[in-house]
Amino acid sequence: MRLGELPTGYHHQVTQQVNGAGGTAEDPGRNETPTEKLDRNWQDLLQELRVAQTGVQLLTGLLLTVPFQARFGDLAQHQIVVYLVAVSLSVLATGLLISPVVLHRVLFRQHARPQLVAGAQYLALAGFAALGLAVVGVCELIFDVVLGVGAGITAAIVVLVVIGSLWVVGPLAVRARVDGR
Repeated sequence: MRLGELPTGYHHQVTQQVNGAGGTAEDPGRNETPTEKLDRNWQDLLQELRVAQTGVQLLTGLLLTVPFQARFGDLAQHQIVVYLVAVSLSVLATGLLISPVVLHRVLFRQHARPQLVAGAQYLALAGFAALGLAVVGVCELIFDVVLGVGAGITAAIVVLVVIGSLWVVGPLAVRARVDGR
């Protein structure tokens, strides 16, 4: 699926008519038009991105200052590689998490809200993945520098499991329960 392309069945889900129970068949607790639903989804996504953008921009900014520190020259070659991968992932996450706003600007007044919401959803998920991997890399580097290679690898594994559990496994488990209502 390409960026901005609607998932199978998405248009049908968004355009379902309001039923007699005060909501749509998909979301019985709401009484909103398809356009109102898209607007709400866009606003929800923007709020989530505001939270993530602050963190990723701080992380990226701090990482960009590291080479200018006195001890940077003391890093081993593998530590420099980990640092560069972490910086690259953090910069990628920054770009991905800001991209939905740029997409909105490009699609402004084009009556493309369904494509905007769908494309922004994928950009946000990719941005969160890049951010999570950047955090894993940063933790590996810090523990490696302070306690050694073994501690760095252990910290990276622990952080990967924790972030994977909180950002992937937990949300997918909740979604499976919601889908199985």
